[in-house]
Amino acid sequence: MHSLPKLAAIDVGSNAMRLAIASADDEGRLHIVQTNREAVRLGADVFAKGEISDSRLVEAMDAFLRFRKLINQHKVKSVKAVGTSAIREARNRDYCINQITKATEIAIEPISGEEEARLLYLATSKAVNLEGKVALLVDIGGGSVEITLATGREIIATESFGIGTVRLLQMLEQKKRGERVFRQLVREYINVSGTRLRKEIGERKVDLCIATGGNVESLGDLRVQLCDGKDDTSVNMDELDSILKELQSRSYEDRIKDFGLRPDRADVIIPATIVLQNVAKEARVQQILIPRVGVREGLLIDMAEGLKSTARPLHRTQVIISAKLLGRKYDYEAQHALTVARFAVELFDATKKLHKLGYDERTLLEVAALLHDIGYFIGPMDHHKHSFYLINASPIIGLDDVEKTMVANVARYHTRSFPRPSHKEFTDLSPKRRQIVAKLAAILRLAEALDREHSNRVEELKLVKGKKKIILRLKGQGDMLLEKWALGYRSRLFEKVFKKKLLIG
Repeated sequence: MHSLPKLAAIDVGSNAMRLAIASADDEGRLHIVQTNREAVRLGADVFAKGEISDSRLVEAMDAFLRFRKLINQHKVKSVKAVGTSAIREARNRDYCINQITKATEIAIEPISGEEEARLLYLATSKAVNLEGKVALLVDIGGGSVEITLATGREIIATESFGIGTVRLLQMLEQKKRGERVFRQLVREYINVSGTRLRKEIGERKVDLCIATGGNVESLGDLRVQLCDGKDDTSVNMDELDSILKELQSRSYEDRIKDFGLRPDRADVIIPATIVLQNVAKEARVQQILIPRVGVREGLLIDMAEGLKSTARPLHRTQVIISAKLLGRKYDYEAQHALTVARFAVELFDATKKLHKLGYDERTLLEVAALLHDIGYFIGPMDHHKHSFYLINASPIIGLDDVEKTMVANVARYHTRSFPRPSHKEFTDLSPKRRQIVAKLAAILRLAEALDREHSNRVEELKLVKGKKKIILRLKGQGDMLLEKWALGYRSRLFEKVFKKKLLIG
């Protein structure tokens, strides 16, 4: 056994920035060698004024310079930094990211709420055995609360609620309300959000409720202090009630003095506790597990798995599960979608020497094939455009925003129209990504034609490749005249992209 290169993960949150440095062995196990936390509250600026102030940017740059020093000391080979709510929403995020990158050579990648939830799930699933369980994962951050419903190794659904602790504090300061009135406002806000949460949970019985975030970890510490708890890895509803009463009975200063809370924790812990109480109530659970992991641990796991080829199928599985859930949401014709997806990946594999694309692009094609017809939910006229909109506007866990836009474009071009300069959603992609979309769309058109009447008559296909032409031979039920006609009609994009004549045999 030997050690792989050291990895560093940075979580740029709304309340603080966190660094973790780890070494990974060849079994994929991570060993944390250094952690650091910098109390830079980006959310205080963003949630009040919409952008990061110059003074806060200086704080952030100083924090990143300290991170860089630690990273260099440990001779880290791979560094990744992600930004959550505050970075996502800051109007001047690009400027701030560029300034930090120039100063430290560390680029911050803004991630969606869905990607944040995926990283949290990765971290949690390593810390808690979820096999055979329905688990509700709750991450209470400064800008948002990410709630994820999962079973075993699969995420069923995820929702992002804009009720993070720093955001709620900004509401308090802007409305100039007292704390008692503020607590009522928070509860009312959560009750509205709870309607969405109840819909996701449905009739499922939640076996485990697992909470993450710095405030939650502080609640575990307070459980030991105030409730004679044996450890800090869980808290029950009665204990939460007791802790909240103790916190509310003290001033901000006394919370720091009596409980040893950090200044940037003592003000946000009350809204965090109220949020956790309400979520647990909606989930109908009495106990909450506290695994003491977060986005940075999930990011490290993701980076470590990226070093192993065996991790790839897990990523694809989660993406495909999420795509099928989205298809069901928009009442897709599952059998047709699965048939087209099967043909699409078969054609992709058979034309590797033509397209020269890899595993990730194969997954994007499969997702586009599964979802190409969901636009029918809105209406049959221009359904390909509706499919683009629905895919682009919906979470697909495991895909970032650019990958999702590529999938949406591939789905859009599964029918008549070709990519054109007037199609802004296509031309906004980089030249390389536009080329990938064109190749995948050309393949998807053929796959869709193979099940033109949704009758599943084509059973097998075979490609015979020549220098200037490709022969596609079909085997199935009957003469398959309609499918062959559709293939001939839909072959123009394929011939244009790959510069080979397609013959149907």
